[in-house]
Amino acid sequence: MMDLVQKSSLLPGFSSILETKWKMVMNLQQHQKEGKKMNGRVKRSLCVSSSSVSNGGGGGGRGTEMVVETVEKPNKLLSSNFEVFSGSPMPYGATVKNGGVNFAVFSGGAVSVTLCLISLSDLQENKVTEEILLDPLANKIDDVWHAFLVGDFKDMLYGYKFDGKFSPDEGHYYNSSRIVVDPYAKAVISRGEYGAFGPDGNCWPQMAGMVPSSDFEFDWEGDLPLRHHQKDLIIYEMHVRGFTRHESSMTSSPGTYLGVVEKLDHLKELGINCIELMPCQEYNELEYFSYNSVLGNYKMNFWGYSTVNYFSPMIRYSSAGIRNCGHDAINEVKFLVREAHKRGIEVIMDVVFNHTAEGNENGPVLSFRGIDNNVYYMLAPKGEFCNYSGCGNTFNCNHPVARQFILDCLRYWVTEVHIDGFRFDLASIMTRSSSLWDAVNVFGNPIEGDLLTTGTPLDSPPLIDMLSNDPILRGVKLIAEAWDTGGLYQVGKFPHWGIWSEWNGKYRDTVRQFIKGTDGLSGAFAECLCGSPNLYQEGRKPWNSINFICAHDGFTLGDLVTYNEKHNLANGEDNNDGENHNNSWNCGQEGEFVGLPVKKLRKRQMRNFFLCLMVSQGVPMFCMGDEYGHTKGGNNNTYCHDNYINYFRWDKKEETSSDFYRFCCLITKFRHECESLGLNNFPTSERLQWHGHAPCEPNWSETSRFVAFSLVDSVKGEIYVAFNTSHLPVMVTLPDRPGYRWTTLVDTSKAAPFDFLSDDVTEKDTAIKQYAQFLDANLYPMLSYSSIILLLSPEDRA
Repeated sequence: MMDLVQKSSLLPGFSSILETKWKMVMNLQQHQKEGKKMNGRVKRSLCVSSSSVSNGGGGGGRGTEMVVETVEKPNKLLSSNFEVFSGSPMPYGATVKNGGVNFAVFSGGAVSVTLCLISLSDLQENKVTEEILLDPLANKIDDVWHAFLVGDFKDMLYGYKFDGKFSPDEGHYYNSSRIVVDPYAKAVISRGEYGAFGPDGNCWPQMAGMVPSSDFEFDWEGDLPLRHHQKDLIIYEMHVRGFTRHESSMTSSPGTYLGVVEKLDHLKELGINCIELMPCQEYNELEYFSYNSVLGNYKMNFWGYSTVNYFSPMIRYSSAGIRNCGHDAINEVKFLVREAHKRGIEVIMDVVFNHTAEGNENGPVLSFRGIDNNVYYMLAPKGEFCNYSGCGNTFNCNHPVARQFILDCLRYWVTEVHIDGFRFDLASIMTRSSSLWDAVNVFGNPIEGDLLTTGTPLDSPPLIDMLSNDPILRGVKLIAEAWDTGGLYQVGKFPHWGIWSEWNGKYRDTVRQFIKGTDGLSGAFAECLCGSPNLYQEGRKPWNSINFICAHDGFTLGDLVTYNEKHNLANGEDNNDGENHNNSWNCGQEGEFVGLPVKKLRKRQMRNFFLCLMVSQGVPMFCMGDEYGHTKGGNNNTYCHDNYINYFRWDKKEETSSDFYRFCCLITKFRHECESLGLNNFPTSERLQWHGHAPCEPNWSETSRFVAFSLVDSVKGEIYVAFNTSHLPVMVTLPDRPGYRWTTLVDTSKAAPFDFLSDDVTEKDTAIKQYAQFLDANLYPMLSYSSIILLLSPEDRA
């Protein structure tokens, strides 16, 4: 009971009522277990008058007097295959306990609830194996319906039918003929194979939740959280299916969690210590299924930003599919996390709590909408769906029930699957006020003048407060995409409690423009190199900035230097989709078929971008495939392509012409080696000096395209980094360091392997001698569109 009281503490005045009701039900359950039946009738305690507890549990001066009476009522919980008892209202979902399974689900507006048990074979035939109508007198406490079942659950699934008002204008979508999925189901079963149809070619076949079992334990082999300090991370954004689906991956289970495991050593070689998985919670890849006349194939929901269920892994990313009703799929995800941890790699999940796959009023009824649409979605006064997500609906994140759901979900992934953190898609939605926002609804007590319009941004959103101060979640990485499609842009201003990081979209935009040679950005570029103190100095650290230049959404790094304009015709939308402002530069000629000078400049620019990312304070993140220059043909919105456009090309990575991969590996290794490139605090003048063409004379004018700095490093001694993004070469005078001379480590204007002079370069000494006369004079010639890293070494006095 203590756990229940603690959970309900968010709603003042509710705990004592719920505890009393809970004791009454426990007495009833004990009677049932002892077999105290009277001619098929059960003696029950009938609780509370309708005025006892308000919807949402607020005390707020409302009546709390208990009305208790004893009645005899026919037992509705009759089952031919299961013993059915009253059960407990906590925890939500289906839970194995005391030799059976407890089922509990919240629904504030349903007048009746039916628990549907479905065998795996019956699911394929759209049949229900058994229906158990729950008794509101014995199987309901406040707005929680519950039952405890004992029996054989092998290959058994479950769902619910909710009966109540169907009135979209009032926000109600109850339909007693529709089986909906429990939001707390730990695996959702429909189709076992990616891209396969359901019965009769249905793209949306019936889905059901896995009934849990204690027979499928996972051996963690002593796995513990790695807890890398965030300042030390190098993040790799990955699509689970796309990473190994191409035939060149040569994996035994391409396109699956197991396929990723087979390629973890590639990430280790690349210097990655954190992977960020694009959505791998249950979604429907057939959601957008339609013929694409441009490519002659079919459009899919490849990216997965349209969640069906948040507790369930994406079943069709597993090699096991629906085998053992999803238990094996769950263990494959755990296996991926365990094996990543063995290699020192943390695993972060990209989660989409801003909207669901149910879309607007024309979308399907799958789960939340059929259970309690008013609670789970942000609604306008006449039942219309608010659309701050741009995807038809907006999750009602700051409603007490919805935010508890999000908290429970994240805790589950951390405690049960050992996930190391989360990136929150369109996280600004989580800071908006919920539908019917007022103090009574949220806190249980009225506050004068507290009424807010639905969707108003909040300074201290209850959900962010809960996550930030939760004892489990405080210890993992929490990363916000700090904007939404409703115009709320919070980069540098996201409510953070000192622990939240942000995808730094301003870093992306500034770096793209400066590297391609845009005037007026030298000062802003310098801020980016320092971890964006202009955004994060108040109450946060450099590592609260997640620095990126490219991500899944937008141009790849290779396309960023190849195309001035988007080329999205393959999407079948007449090139009207995707971002128009890419801040890209094709280096003089559009497309892939260009002359050798343009190709050389593009490779140089790619090295410039990657070097910038690795020498900036903050946390670098880059996208799958960028390490070898993956191209999507100029398509900046590849959400619908389950093909070579989005697949990692292992054959390209292995080609000798992919010298960029070598450069990336060496630069990430260099970053790990340098103490000064992952600082815990913003650099000060004691450690960092800015330079121009001459030492200590930086040029912050509107026409400057040159930025250089030297940085004291406890491992390397001192490093000198410079960027010349002008179309003209420049001779740089280096800082004078008596007794030492500068030596070249990186020069992006050089062809491989001389772009990075590692110890294994056979002609390294010859390359060094070519610049010796300049370095002896404390000078260095920089070509146009190039960047360098120099190191100090003791002067040879022989």
